[in-house]
Amino acid sequence: MASPHLPATGSHPSPSGTRLGDRPDDRSSGHPDDRPGGRSGDLPTRRPAQSPRPARPAPRGDAHATALTHALVAAGRGYSVLPLTRAKLPAVRSPHHADPSPTPCRGDCGRPGHGIHDATSDPLAVRRLFAAAPWATAYGIACGVPPHHLIGIDLDTKNGADGLTALQLLAAQHRFTLPPTVTVRTPSGGRHLYFSGPPAPPVPNSAGRLAPGIDIRGTGGYLVGPGSRTSRGEYRLAPGTPRLPAPAPAALTALLPPQSPPHPHSHSLHHPSALPSPPPHPNPAPALLRFVRTSPDGQRNARLFWAACRAYESGLGQEMATALTTAALHTGLTEREARATIASAARH
Repeated sequence: MASPHLPATGSHPSPSGTRLGDRPDDRSSGHPDDRPGGRSGDLPTRRPAQSPRPARPAPRGDAHATALTHALVAAGRGYSVLPLTRAKLPAVRSPHHADPSPTPCRGDCGRPGHGIHDATSDPLAVRRLFAAAPWATAYGIACGVPPHHLIGIDLDTKNGADGLTALQLLAAQHRFTLPPTVTVRTPSGGRHLYFSGPPAPPVPNSAGRLAPGIDIRGTGGYLVGPGSRTSRGEYRLAPGTPRLPAPAPAALTALLPPQSPPHPHSHSLHHPSALPSPPPHPNPAPALLRFVRTSPDGQRNARLFWAACRAYESGLGQEMATALTTAALHTGLTEREARATIASAARH
């Protein structure tokens, strides 16, 4: 079984010949809600035993200009974008912050400052949004909107999670191969994979539902775009990445049913019964047991719970309970902990 295509890490040359993120960080961000506020990393560093030299601060607005440039490139490829702060939050302040309404405005007032609802692929509108937020050093790419109906797969590798391995296991278990697609390297060492999805039903956002270390960005969500600079570091395209997202494999989209209640005007599109069922697998037990047995420290319970949930969904929960317990004992969990986790999955 072929493993998913996971490109190597690295940065990608920008159209100007420079590499994404090579500009110095913008230490002069002026957003009142986004200043680092006294963290030591934002202070000048003294060099002992050397004569003082005049400081050479990064050009004001340099990171802002870089983010805008890359946002315009993304918009030119059909993505809807919006400016973000160093904290990866929408950068334009809400025009209703002083007079909140019980009915949320989603941009109907015609003013910017409505988060994901500001996202646009119109170059002039993109420039206006960035002009309204000169502190923005990053940009977001909206998911779930035309023309790509983007599905973002966020593969995390920190805090004991192993999204790369989990995705490979899912691909083997459900017999699909991930095609080469747009891949972005995140500051934490993870990956963002971009796939184009179907227009309907909408894919929701989720965190860890498929497996620990795998988050999904769908309708109403966004991905931090390559060329962005955040407080955690830079986002860069992997070398050799395609220009546009590949279609998501049908077997993968089948694993992403909506989790929210149906909208009153679109029952047929949102109701889970309207979705195709995941492709049958003759025997998922070996893959699930291997997933549990290879759990790293700090993720043993999470992996066991996920595997037990998948076992019960396949109708094999009771049959696999003993084998899952044995696999969990191999990782260092006690029998009591393992049985409690499996019982919790049975009630999930």
